Amino acid sequence: MKILLTTLNSKYVHSNLALKYMYHVAVSHLDEAQVVLQEFTINNPEEYVYGEIVRGDYDLVCFSVYIWNVVKTKALAAKIKDACPDVKILMGGPEVSFNAEELMETESYVDYVLCGEGEEAFGEFCQMLAAGERLPERQVIRNTSPENTANLVSPVRPEIIPFPYEKLPVEPDKVVYYESSRGCPYRCAYCLSSIDKGIRTLPLERVKRELSFFIEQEVKQVKFIDRTFNYDRNRTYEIWEFLIDNDNGKTNFHFEICGDLLDDRLLSLLERARPGLFQFEVGIQSTCEEALAAVNRSRETVGLFENIRRVIALGNIHMHVDLIAGLPYEDYKRFGQSFNDVYALGADNLQLGFLKLLKGTAIRDYVEPGQYKYGALAPYEIISNKWISARELVQLKMIENLLDLYDNKGGFSLSLKVLMEELQLEPFEFYERFSEFFYESGYQHRSHKKEDLYRIMNKFAESENLGQRIKECLGQDLEATMNFDAVKKFYRKGWNI
Repeated sequence: MKILLTTLNSKYVHSNLALKYMYHVAVSHLDEAQVVLQEFTINNPEEYVYGEIVRGDYDLVCFSVYIWNVVKTKALAAKIKDACPDVKILMGGPEVSFNAEELMETESYVDYVLCGEGEEAFGEFCQMLAAGERLPERQVIRNTSPENTANLVSPVRPEIIPFPYEKLPVEPDKVVYYESSRGCPYRCAYCLSSIDKGIRTLPLERVKRELSFFIEQEVKQVKFIDRTFNYDRNRTYEIWEFLIDNDNGKTNFHFEICGDLLDDRLLSLLERARPGLFQFEVGIQSTCEEALAAVNRSRETVGLFENIRRVIALGNIHMHVDLIAGLPYEDYKRFGQSFNDVYALGADNLQLGFLKLLKGTAIRDYVEPGQYKYGALAPYEIISNKWISARELVQLKMIENLLDLYDNKGGFSLSLKVLMEELQLEPFEFYERFSEFFYESGYQHRSHKKEDLYRIMNKFAESENLGQRIKECLGQDLEATMNFDAVKKFYRKGWNI
């Protein structure tokens, strides 16, 4: 029996934590030579991935399936089954866990679907393989407890969750994903974590021991996937204090936190952190009270904003904040207000995201009353609803593109500030006007080098009769961002694009 654990990641720098857990589980029952973990990306040519899998002569191929890879994974798995009919295909992950029976009916090439957390159920499956037992022809595999009469997926007990890097090398050129807890105390209607009732945590001493491993390995970045890392202030304090006291001067730790839960004690501790040690992500999503209430989020933003400002004022923590377009009750104009409210915080990165109506989430209950239209295929992104039109969402996509190019990637801080002041526009209205110029000029039809973005902004400034003033600002931003030789080359070529 030879098993492949595989997936199509969205980018090369990403890695799949679930597969690492499954590898650990598999080799605890089978010989390590029988189990192969090989990750690909959605950008790899299909023929390359297909060839690598077929020539591996596997008996069982296990795919980790998510919204970003489900379409390509299904096509790949079907092709492998056609080429190698005796190969068994197993699929697991959130994109197949909520419609497992339907998937088995419609996709004949799938032999097994692993629902929910897989450590326990996959362990039993591997135990059958190790014992040489005859496997069922086709089956949905669930981790169920004896008292679970509804046959729903039961959560895995924390004590059986292995350390995923114990038997696998840490890849120095990829983000290292880690979790110290599963579940979330909140019930956000658009989030899969809202389905998991309660929080299960790893013991603190174990967490410290495993974090010490990353510190000793001098990992570049450890990204916690805990849905609300700081739900317990005392636990948070102890882990952050440990990381500050054991800082190796190189490793960065990324946390998704709830800004409301920061207090004076935690903020005082964060003052001690080395610049670059911590990176925070805070999902604000909206400042519209009706929208927040509809998706089961707190409507209290005053304290949240104050805490975010205090973290930013420390000057030693990279702050990333999120907005979601397409929530119930928030129309285009009201979203613009949310954008302005959050932009004013001055975070390092503002991600403008778009509502995805994921399988299994409560937001799908709004489809009919909210007249939601969304993509039939993953990632099930909103097309329109009764509050915001498809054309307005396309306009927001244009704004998102310019926001990423000019604000989130850096290098235009002075020019952006002066342009908004000179035009007397709020941030949302500025990006609205700038994006319209960008797209009407046809700049969206190809990618641009960084230096050409300065030239494009200069063209926009000229169209607004602000050419010379903004050109001076762009020159200062350019010289502060790019190296001396690149600046000389820029000026030799000039401002024309």
